[in-house]
Amino acid sequence: MKLVLATRNQGKVRELMKMLHNRTGAGEPVEIISLQNFPDAPEVVEDGQTYLENAAKKASVIAKYTGLMTLADDAGLEVDALNGAPGIHSKRWAGDDATDAVRIAKLLKALDGAPERRARFIAAIAVVHPGSDPEGVLGVCEGHILQTPRGESGFGYDPVFVPDGYEQTFAELGENIKNKISHRAKALQQALTLLCNLKTV
Repeated sequence: MKLVLATRNQGKVRELMKMLHNRTGAGEPVEIISLQNFPDAPEVVEDGQTYLENAAKKASVIAKYTGLMTLADDAGLEVDALNGAPGIHSKRWAGDDATDAVRIAKLLKALDGAPERRARFIAAIAVVHPGSDPEGVLGVCEGHILQTPRGESGFGYDPVFVPDGYEQTFAELGENIKNKISHRAKALQQALTLLCNLKTV
Protein backbone atom coordinates (compact mmCIF):
# COMPACT_ATOMS: atom_id res chain seq x y z
CA MET A 1 0.00 0.00 0.00
CA LYS A 2 1.24 3.47 -0.87
CA LEU A 3 0.55 6.29 1.56
CA VAL A 4 1.26 9.96 0.84
CA LEU A 5 2.11 12.29 3.71
CA ALA A 6 0.58 15.63 2.79
CA THR A 7 3.27 17.87 4.20
CA ARG A 8 6.46 19.63 3.12
CA ASN A 9 7.55 20.12 6.73
CA GLN A 10 10.54 17.80 6.91
CA GLY A 11 10.37 17.65 10.69
CA LYS A 12 6.84 16.28 10.43
CA VAL A 13 7.85 13.93 7.63
CA ARG A 14 10.64 12.40 9.74
CA GLU A 15 8.40 12.14 12.78
CA LEU A 16 5.47 10.59 10.95
CA MET A 17 7.65 8.16 8.99
CA LYS A 18 9.31 6.88 12.17
CA MET A 19 6.00 6.53 13.97
CA LEU A 20 4.33 4.78 11.04
CA HIS A 21 7.21 2.35 10.56
CA ASN A 22 7.24 1.57 14.28
CA ARG A 23 3.51 0.96 14.45
CA THR A 24 2.48 -0.72 11.21
CA GLY A 25 4.35 -3.93 12.07
CA ALA A 26 3.40 -7.10 10.27
CA GLY A 27 0.91 -7.27 7.47
CA GLU A 28 0.81 -5.46 4.17
CA PRO A 29 3.93 -3.28 3.74
CA VAL A 30 3.29 0.44 3.64
CA GLU A 31 5.31 2.55 1.20
CA ILE A 32 5.38 6.04 2.67
CA ILE A 33 5.78 8.92 0.23
CA SER A 34 6.21 12.58 1.12
CA LEU A 35 5.26 15.61 -0.95
CA GLN A 36 8.93 15.91 -1.87
CA ASN A 37 8.06 13.31 -4.51
CA PHE A 38 5.37 15.61 -5.91
CA PRO A 39 7.06 18.99 -6.47
CA ASP A 40 4.09 20.29 -8.47
CA ALA A 41 1.47 19.32 -5.91
CA PRO A 42 -0.84 22.23 -5.09
CA GLU A 43 -0.34 24.38 -2.01
CA VAL A 44 -3.35 23.91 0.24
CA VAL A 45 -4.63 27.02 1.98
CA GLU A 46 -5.31 26.11 5.61
CA ASP A 47 -8.39 28.26 6.13
CA GLY A 48 -10.44 25.87 8.27
CA GLN A 49 -11.83 26.83 11.67
CA THR A 50 -10.53 23.67 13.35
CA TYR A 51 -7.48 21.41 13.19
CA LEU A 52 -9.64 18.64 11.76
CA GLU A 53 -10.98 20.86 8.98
CA ASN A 54 -7.45 21.80 7.92
CA ALA A 55 -6.18 18.22 8.05
CA ALA A 56 -9.18 16.93 6.08
CA LYS A 57 -8.80 19.62 3.42
CA LYS A 58 -5.10 18.89 2.93
CA ALA A 59 -5.65 15.15 2.77
CA SER A 60 -8.54 15.47 0.29
CA VAL A 61 -6.72 17.83 -2.08
CA ILE A 62 -3.53 15.78 -2.14
CA ALA A 63 -5.37 12.45 -2.49
CA LYS A 64 -7.23 13.83 -5.50
CA TYR A 65 -3.97 15.13 -7.01
CA THR A 66 -1.90 11.97 -6.45
CA GLY A 67 -4.62 9.34 -6.78
CA LEU A 68 -3.19 7.70 -3.65
CA MET A 69 -4.31 7.23 -0.07
CA THR A 70 -3.21 10.31 1.83
CA LEU A 71 -2.58 11.21 5.45
CA ALA A 72 -2.49 14.84 6.56
CA ASP A 73 -2.18 16.48 9.92
CA ASP A 74 -2.68 19.87 11.46
CA ALA A 75 -1.45 20.77 14.90
CA GLY A 76 -1.13 23.68 17.26
CA LEU A 77 -0.10 24.83 20.70
CA GLU A 78 -2.81 26.19 22.98
CA VAL A 79 -1.73 28.23 26.00
CA ASP A 80 -4.23 28.90 28.78
CA ALA A 81 -2.78 32.30 29.74
CA LEU A 82 -3.17 33.43 26.11
CA ASN A 83 -6.80 32.29 25.86
CA GLY A 84 -5.80 29.34 23.70
CA ALA A 85 -3.42 31.21 21.39
CA PRO A 86 -1.52 30.61 19.19
CA GLY A 87 -3.80 27.61 18.58
CA ILE A 88 -4.79 26.90 15.02
CA HIS A 89 -2.56 29.77 13.91
CA SER A 90 0.57 28.37 15.59
CA LYS A 91 2.59 28.06 12.39
CA ARG A 92 1.82 31.56 11.12
CA TRP A 93 1.40 33.33 14.46
CA ALA A 94 4.67 35.26 14.09
CA GLY A 95 4.35 35.71 10.30
CA ASP A 96 4.23 33.38 7.31
CA ASP A 97 8.01 33.13 6.99
CA ALA A 98 8.91 33.16 10.68
CA THR A 99 11.46 30.67 11.95
CA ASP A 100 10.88 28.42 14.95
CA ALA A 101 13.16 30.70 17.01
CA VAL A 102 11.07 33.75 16.12
CA ARG A 103 7.83 31.94 17.01
CA ILE A 104 9.26 30.86 20.37
CA ALA A 105 10.52 34.37 21.10
CA LYS A 106 7.05 35.82 20.45
CA LEU A 107 5.44 33.18 22.68
CA LEU A 108 7.83 33.82 25.56
CA LYS A 109 7.37 37.57 25.26
CA ALA A 110 3.60 37.16 25.34
CA LEU A 111 3.94 35.03 28.50
CA ASP A 112 6.43 37.34 30.22
CA GLY A 113 5.47 37.53 33.89
CA ALA A 114 2.57 35.10 33.53
CA PRO A 115 2.38 32.82 36.61
CA GLU A 116 0.14 30.30 34.84
CA ARG A 117 1.88 28.54 31.96
CA ARG A 118 -0.35 25.51 31.34
CA ALA A 119 -0.52 24.50 27.68
CA ARG A 120 -1.27 21.62 25.39
CA PHE A 121 -0.34 20.45 21.93
CA ILE A 122 -3.27 19.27 19.83
CA ALA A 123 -2.95 17.27 16.61
CA ALA A 124 -5.58 16.27 14.09
CA ILE A 125 -4.91 13.56 11.54
CA ALA A 126 -7.12 12.92 8.55
CA VAL A 127 -6.89 9.95 6.19
CA VAL A 128 -8.44 9.95 2.72
CA HIS A 129 -8.74 7.25 0.10
CA PRO A 130 -9.21 8.83 -3.35
CA GLY A 131 -12.93 9.20 -3.95
CA SER A 132 -13.89 8.78 -0.30
CA ASP A 133 -14.73 11.26 2.44
CA PRO A 134 -11.96 12.09 4.91
CA GLU A 135 -11.95 10.52 8.34
CA GLY A 136 -10.16 12.21 11.22
CA VAL A 137 -8.97 11.83 14.79
CA LEU A 138 -7.53 14.09 17.52
CA GLY A 139 -4.61 13.65 19.91
CA VAL A 140 -3.78 15.88 22.89
CA CYS A 141 -0.62 16.20 25.00
CA GLU A 142 -0.87 18.33 28.15
CA GLY A 143 2.07 20.20 29.66
CA HIS A 144 3.48 23.64 30.42
CA ILE A 145 5.69 26.32 28.86
CA LEU A 146 9.17 27.10 30.20
CA GLN A 147 10.64 30.58 30.47
CA THR A 148 13.64 29.74 28.28
CA PRO A 149 14.17 27.17 25.48
CA ARG A 150 16.02 23.94 26.20
CA GLY A 151 17.15 21.15 23.87
CA GLU A 152 18.08 20.71 20.24
CA SER A 153 15.75 17.97 19.03
CA GLY A 154 12.33 18.29 17.41
CA PHE A 155 10.88 21.39 15.78
CA GLY A 156 8.38 24.16 16.32
CA TYR A 157 7.70 24.97 19.98
CA ASP A 158 9.34 21.76 21.26
CA PRO A 159 12.20 23.53 23.13
CA VAL A 160 9.79 25.31 25.51
CA PHE A 161 7.13 22.62 26.01
CA VAL A 162 7.43 20.19 28.93
CA PRO A 163 4.85 17.36 28.79
CA ASP A 164 3.12 16.27 31.98
CA GLY A 165 5.04 13.56 33.81
CA TYR A 166 8.44 14.75 32.56
CA GLU A 167 10.99 17.39 33.52
CA GLN A 168 12.52 17.70 30.05
CA THR A 169 11.16 19.53 27.03
CA PHE A 170 10.15 17.68 23.88
CA ALA A 171 13.43 18.97 22.40
CA GLU A 172 15.40 17.35 25.24
CA LEU A 173 13.49 14.08 25.40
CA GLY A 174 14.43 13.19 21.84
CA GLU A 175 12.48 11.54 19.05
CA ASN A 176 12.14 8.08 20.57
CA ILE A 177 10.28 9.29 23.65
CA LYS A 178 8.43 12.13 21.94
CA ASN A 179 7.15 9.79 19.25
CA LYS A 180 5.49 7.67 21.94
CA ILE A 181 3.82 10.37 24.04
CA SER A 182 3.18 13.35 21.78
CA HIS A 183 -0.12 14.69 20.52
CA ARG A 184 0.78 13.48 17.03
CA ALA A 185 1.65 10.02 18.33
CA LYS A 186 -1.70 9.75 20.10
CA ALA A 187 -3.57 10.86 16.99
CA LEU A 188 -1.55 8.53 14.76
CA GLN A 189 -2.32 5.52 16.95
CA GLN A 190 -6.01 6.14 16.29
CA ALA A 191 -5.37 6.90 12.61
CA LEU A 192 -3.84 3.47 12.09
CA THR A 193 -7.31 2.01 12.57
CA LEU A 194 -8.59 4.31 9.82
CA LEU A 195 -5.76 3.20 7.54
CA CYS A 196 -6.57 -0.46 8.11
CA ASN A 197 -10.23 0.16 7.31
CA LEU A 198 -9.44 2.12 4.17
CA LYS A 199 -7.04 -0.51 2.78
CA THR A 200 -10.01 -2.48 1.59
CA VAL A 201 -11.87 0.45 0.00
